[in-house]
Amino acid sequence: MKKSTSSRYEYLTQTPVPKLIGRLSVPTILSMLVTGIYNTADTFFVGRISTQATAAVGLVFSVMAIIQAIGFFCGQGSGSYISRMLGAEKKQEANEAAATGFALSLILGVIVAAAGNIFAEPLGYSLGASKTTIHDTLSYMRIILIGAPFTMAQFVINNQLRFQGSAVYAMVGLLAGAIINIGLDPLLIFVFHMGVAGAAAATVAGQFISFLVLLIGSSKGDNIRLKARNVRLNRHYLGEIINSGSPALFRQGLAAVSTLMLNQTAGQMGGDAAIAGMSVVTRVLMLLASALIGFGQGYQPVCGFNYGAKLFSRVKEGYFFCVKVGTAILTAGSALCLIFAPQIISFFRDDPEVIKVGTVALRAQAISLPLMATIVITNMMLQSMGKGVKATITSSARNGIFFIPLILILPRLFGLFGVEITQAIADLFSFLLTIPFAVSELRRM
Repeated sequence: MKKSTSSRYEYLTQTPVPKLIGRLSVPTILSMLVTGIYNTADTFFVGRISTQATAAVGLVFSVMAIIQAIGFFCGQGSGSYISRMLGAEKKQEANEAAATGFALSLILGVIVAAAGNIFAEPLGYSLGASKTTIHDTLSYMRIILIGAPFTMAQFVINNQLRFQGSAVYAMVGLLAGAIINIGLDPLLIFVFHMGVAGAAAATVAGQFISFLVLLIGSSKGDNIRLKARNVRLNRHYLGEIINSGSPALFRQGLAAVSTLMLNQTAGQMGGDAAIAGMSVVTRVLMLLASALIGFGQGYQPVCGFNYGAKLFSRVKEGYFFCVKVGTAILTAGSALCLIFAPQIISFFRDDPEVIKVGTVALRAQAISLPLMATIVITNMMLQSMGKGVKATITSSARNGIFFIPLILILPRLFGLFGVEITQAIADLFSFLLTIPFAVSELRRM
């Protein structure tokens, strides 16, 4: 829907909050599910090759998480500031923040692509690859790294569009890439016999298409145009990106670190089958979390605009609405995972050892799944309000502050079972940490 700057402001600050979040969250939920499909499609098709290939894709997930982390850092860092500036009716500052975030992502993407390919082999072994998985790991990882600049840039445009309230444009861009990815996966893997390299090429092709479609979308309607003359790589804008983008960087970056430690520990305890099983569980839970994150992202422009406009009652109303609905949805997802865990794991890889490991881990994580609504929505509220320190702490909790010490301790006490339950326990502690952060800010408003 095309809106002038004035009508967009009125739309985001006067529409009833539940109705507004509902409208904005549908395309963002679809966008995040598409992102989840990106991360599960390769696992599904590669699972038809071998357990070693499935493990290799799981190992490279850490690298993909780092690439996504930098993209979200630049995108959410600039997007949050854009939202607040538009709410305060400061259009030029929003234009400059958008161009700066985009330019920064391209620069960092080229650096990651070059450094990653130069040090690919030692990086592969540090990720947990063994002699049986290193070939597939390198084949997949090198191609993923080549696409890093476009991957990061498309995450930036996607986030900037969302924070402007243009969630439909953001959805269309990601959907276009997902269709390409899913269509190319079986073609390149099985018809052209490219194996895991084909899966990687399909992913990068999809992300490049997303980049192009999103770039075109950013020039439509009343969306901010990305112009080189608006790039300001100065202390002010870089500081704003760091302040609002750090939570995303820590959340995604620590996801990479936690996945790396998880794969290494799982490999030590149960070999390639354990890595493959935990990899499948990670992708399945990510798909469920994607729906929640998409719902929360529908709240972020509402939060940012209304906080910038000092309409604090609407910020609070949106927060409680999202927590209630998110908890209800995740409770339903939790029940399905508890009941159908073996069937879900076998859908990706029909290997008895993989299914055994995956079933226990999926059921354990399903128990703590409903708690994620409060964790994620609180983090998004803090980030959209520009509360960088609190947002960074809450975003670091489940994959860093609690997960890292637990993955070092629990497997030593309980063996492979300790690996399988680590994330569930980390989620419980993260929930307990999040509550006082939420209460303090809600009271302050």
